[in-house]
Amino acid sequence: MDSSDKNHAANSCLENNTSDDREEKDKEFSPGYKDVEAFVKYGLGSVLLATKASGGLPQAGDEFDFYRSFPGFQEFCEVQGDQLLLCMSQIMQHHNCRSHMRDRDKLTGLEERFDLVVDCNDVILEKVGILLDEADGVNRSQQPVMPAGFQPPKIVVSSWNRKGSGSGGRSGTFRMLQAKNIPRPQLKFKEKVDNSNTPFIPKIFIKPNALKPLPSYFTTKRIRKERPEDLDVPAALADLIHHQRTQEHIEYMFVHPYQFELDHLAVPDSLLTKTEPKMYKPLEETSCSFIETLEDLVAMNEKLNEVSEFAVDLEHHSYRSFLGITCLMQISTREQDFIIDTLELRSEMYILNEAFTNPSTVKVFHGADSDIEWLQRDFGLYVVNLFDTHQASRVLNLARHSLDHLLKHYCNVDSDKRYQLADWRIRPLPDEMAHYARSDTHYLLYIYDCMKAQLLDFNHGQPGLLQNVWNRSKDVCLKKYAKSIFTEESYLEVQRKQKRSFNTQQLAAFRLLFAWRDKLARQEDESTGYVLPTHMMIKISEELPKEPQGIIACCNPVPPLVRQQVNELHLLVQEAREMPLLKAEIAMQKKGLIPVKKPEVTLFGPHDTSRVPECNEPHFSADELPVKQGMLFTDDDHNSGNDVEKIRSLVASPKITLFEEPETKEIQDSLSVAQMKARRIIESFENPFRMYLPSSGVHVNENAKFDPSSKIFEISKRWKLQSMEQQQREQESAKKAKEEAKQQAKKAAEERQKAKESYKESLQNVATVRQQATECAKVAGKKRERVPSEDGESTSKKLKSAEKKKAKAPPQEIFKPFDYSQSDLKVFSGRKSKDNSQFDPNRQSHDSKKKKMAGKKTGAGNRSMSYLAGSSNRGFRHNWPKR
Repeated sequence: MDSSDKNHAANSCLENNTSDDREEKDKEFSPGYKDVEAFVKYGLGSVLLATKASGGLPQAGDEFDFYRSFPGFQEFCEVQGDQLLLCMSQIMQHHNCRSHMRDRDKLTGLEERFDLVVDCNDVILEKVGILLDEADGVNRSQQPVMPAGFQPPKIVVSSWNRKGSGSGGRSGTFRMLQAKNIPRPQLKFKEKVDNSNTPFIPKIFIKPNALKPLPSYFTTKRIRKERPEDLDVPAALADLIHHQRTQEHIEYMFVHPYQFELDHLAVPDSLLTKTEPKMYKPLEETSCSFIETLEDLVAMNEKLNEVSEFAVDLEHHSYRSFLGITCLMQISTREQDFIIDTLELRSEMYILNEAFTNPSTVKVFHGADSDIEWLQRDFGLYVVNLFDTHQASRVLNLARHSLDHLLKHYCNVDSDKRYQLADWRIRPLPDEMAHYARSDTHYLLYIYDCMKAQLLDFNHGQPGLLQNVWNRSKDVCLKKYAKSIFTEESYLEVQRKQKRSFNTQQLAAFRLLFAWRDKLARQEDESTGYVLPTHMMIKISEELPKEPQGIIACCNPVPPLVRQQVNELHLLVQEAREMPLLKAEIAMQKKGLIPVKKPEVTLFGPHDTSRVPECNEPHFSADELPVKQGMLFTDDDHNSGNDVEKIRSLVASPKITLFEEPETKEIQDSLSVAQMKARRIIESFENPFRMYLPSSGVHVNENAKFDPSSKIFEISKRWKLQSMEQQQREQESAKKAKEEAKQQAKKAAEERQKAKESYKESLQNVATVRQQATECAKVAGKKRERVPSEDGESTSKKLKSAEKKKAKAPPQEIFKPFDYSQSDLKVFSGRKSKDNSQFDPNRQSHDSKKKKMAGKKTGAGNRSMSYLAGSSNRGFRHNWPKR
């Protein structure tokens, strides 16, 4: 009996074990997956791999067309497409939807398939929503009985506030801490936030740990008034005055204050050697201090100067501020954690520059690219000797570079990112948010030790990789904050990112709305996304509503400032509607209205003329081909037909004409379709260098000129830049020439002035004519007798004649006597000469005109002369003999 009982007990135990195994298998959510989370994790991994694989496929365009030219690739695509359509049909059949995805009409098959997929997606998503509501305890079929006016609290469920349970149970949800009616912290700031459209000026005015002193412009900045608004200057002139004042110190504005210290920073050998990682303390056993007074901040700064390394992180808010606000700073040492209320101590945070710029202290950040700029913008803080764990993760080539991955990889800590998008302006700070902020820096020093040791191990103990991380971190420290400046073309960048094609009216509306949004956001200190989100702005620009209610209908939900300023927005839309509606090609000529267009020809190359319609080409002879010199690609090539007579140049005609015969215009018009096709084939053999001849957009796709991905766009931009540089060089050379001319004129004036002065000095020692006359009289022993005269004029004339006699005569030329042998001596006789002319010693030949004048009788002339009177020119000075 005992043996039978034992056997029965053993059999019962085996049955129980097998039943337990079956129950465990029955508990599985799906074969091979224990629970929903395991299945979702596997599914997300598969989707991620599929997404990465799809990114490696040939893109639509030139690359895809190239691959499609191979028969093997084309056949593979057809097989895979049929399999995908089969899978989609099976999924649609499973959800009781129409699933005839194949064997459709070639003309309308694509549209019908698209409609089927859209309908099936709507059905599936509706079922998913119902199942999620049932899982959260919300039943749509039963409406709860509520008293009038009562609204239960709404729980927002999303991925950022969902808590996953490790035991396989149903995931829980958390309500996000919102800050709807808190006072704006900008109103408490001692220094007004500068949202003006002017460059950013560094806030630093004290430079601790300096090897090079700070310029005097920053040291005296707090003594004088920085902004002219305090002096009741109109707002229209405030930015202009501020801009003109900063022009004097523009060399300091764009220079990093600690650039000299960072350039001469040498990493000590102790930081390049391997050390054992120091384990962090448990979070519960580490003390945490909340700093919100100036005394606590000074005490914390003294503690930071005593340690050799500390970790830093920031919490930022950008939705209700134009530039953004740094709301919280977390600092952790090996022994203690600190949380600083930067909203309360915003104007006193500059004290930490003593610790942040200490070259002997290591500052550990994770992803400090934005943190460095925020520190400069809000507090005037700079960092020297930084170690960025994000850069170290990239050098180590880890799977992911986020802080969550580093915490899980090195510390086995699951970070809770529920409050990553929370409003950090909430005061007092809840304990959950303080715990989250503290955990970001508490483990960072231990991660720093582990990554430093791992970098040395990867390089076999050599400090090459570690030195690379230090250099990268130094480059991050050298980053400078720059404000967003509004220009007339700022809207084009946003419009290009949206990849929308607008006409002239829509583009004008987008430009006006963009300028209105930027202006109002600066005035109200709100982000542009809060004033008017970009997708709503595009919707209004596309619809161009005729009434203010249409603008409200384009926004869901309606932003508060849009509801307040809806009339002003309506006026802007009306102004845009009044613009002439032009085609995209004509609109591209207008300045600032250049829409981005995709090339219509998917397969494009500079030597591919097969897809260009040659029938649309204008017919030109060899000497009438329009060419615009000096430009490779222009924006107005399509207008070249109107300017054919204006732009002509010599173009060499083709020398080889094997198949070409001269055709008249009448013959060309009478050609049939087959003859035209044959003529095009003949023209393809006309000239092998035809593609290199200048043409008006015939061999160059016009759409490719405006496609940034094309080579022609790069070439055209490069030529435009070169022409701009050449103009700048010419202007600079002209300025230099003007300056040199001014300097030469100045030097000439100085030389003339010096010559005048030297001439005056030389005349001081020269004796006058009177002095010379008196000296001569004394030598001769004669005295000059002055004759009294009644008239003063006679005496002055005598003095002048005497001075003229005493003055030195100018040097005369050597006297050459006249050769009288060549003269006509018959004039001295009593008879008339043949030419009846008077004797002139200066005249060597007879003039024909003088012979005609010989018969005329004139006055007697000078009676003392012994020759006959006649027409004479001896009264003129140029006829006098030279002596």
